[in-house]
Amino acid sequence: MTPNDAIKFHQVNKYFYFQHQRTIKEFIQAFFRKEKTLEKVHALKNLTFTIKEGETVGIIGKNGAGKSTLLKLIARVSQPTSGELEMNGTVAPLIELGAGFHPELTGKENVYLNGVILGLKESEVKAKFDEIVEFAEIRQFIDIPIKHYSSGMYMRLAFSVAVFTNPRILLIDEIFAVGDSDFQKKCFLRMKEFKKSGATIVFVSHDMKEIESFCDRVIVLHKGEVKYDGGIEGGIKTYGTI
Repeated sequence: MTPNDAIKFHQVNKYFYFQHQRTIKEFIQAFFRKEKTLEKVHALKNLTFTIKEGETVGIIGKNGAGKSTLLKLIARVSQPTSGELEMNGTVAPLIELGAGFHPELTGKENVYLNGVILGLKESEVKAKFDEIVEFAEIRQFIDIPIKHYSSGMYMRLAFSVAVFTNPRILLIDEIFAVGDSDFQKKCFLRMKEFKKSGATIVFVSHDMKEIESFCDRVIVLHKGEVKYDGGIEGGIKTYGTI
């Protein structure tokens, strides 16, 4: 991995195992009938590619292609079954917004909790707190337990906490559906600010217009394999043929 590399995959594989039976009784019956009890799924197959610092790379592919699995590996939510994955820089995953939120805690308490989970010190969260709340547009609800929030309020707050961690690597998975159209525009402008600052962005979307306007390069996944890695136009054409 060179100093200019942000993310490097080398022959990365990821397997999942699914249990077909839901109860012990069903499992025992299937075992004695010699039926399949466990299924092995090869989700990512020998992925090898490098993303340079400051690149914005679109990851596209049909449902089940392995896009979210790839992001979870980069976010360290999951680990490769085999191969090597290297990264250089702090990572903020906008892939499961609010995963660290606690419904019984207030919005304010969750800002501090999630900020620390994402790698900030308490003093850093305190310094950014007002900006986070203003961006989320929920000032009047910040001292209410988030179990009373609407889904839109919840997602806006989670997005705001994540983007104000100022990461060097940003992972985005279809998050521009957060909130109303005005808030979506604000999110997109925030992403463009990250891009201008030189952050590395990995962007998953089914919207080819977003890919065209935002990305420098495209990786097309199909059934867990890289089918294309290069320019935007060629990537979109490849996507249309699979």
